[in-house]
Amino acid sequence: YALAISPDSKVCFSCCSDGNIAVWDLHNQTLVRQFQGHTDGASCIDISTEGTKLWTGGLDNTVRSWDLREGKQLQQHDFNSQIFSLGYCPTGDWLAVGMENSHVEVLHASKPDKYQLHLHESCVLSLRFASCGKWFVSTGKDNLLNAWRTPYGASIFQSKESSSVLSCDISTDDKYIVTGSGDKKATVYEVIY
Repeated sequence: YALAISPDSKVCFSCCSDGNIAVWDLHNQTLVRQFQGHTDGASCIDISTEGTKLWTGGLDNTVRSWDLREGKQLQQHDFNSQIFSLGYCPTGDWLAVGMENSHVEVLHASKPDKYQLHLHESCVLSLRFASCGKWFVSTGKDNLLNAWRTPYGASIFQSKESSSVLSCDISTDDKYIVTGSGDKKATVYEVIY
């Protein structure tokens, strides 16, 4: 369902339909480990900027964090909807989670702080934090691109596209957002602030 590459580009993590997270050595092209925990498909993934922690979301309504040094699960967060997307804030302890029920939740990785955001009208298909960590974007089946402030989710802007917005990314300098939509279009937005 999803992939993440380690910051040193040596390891690839892949989400599997059986709920496992496969860890691949990219140089040797071999499977070196599997993380087990999700009881249904693992649907989304993100890795911390220092490459020591992995976050996965699943169709089992859970988000799990993994210690990559020890190879074990650290935390489990339970939700009332399937997890379709997630993103870890590169400068802090916030994690944004996009769900099948159209909600985005922003939670603190180690404290009970949590914010629920409600601008999408359908499932949230992708999430990405800006490198500065001050904002993030989410996209959905409702054709929307939403930009939010971290962590409390004040809306910065919203754009409606012509089809479901399946994916998004932000340039490393935070100046551009690119989306990929179901009508085979890529859209580039210039961020001016």
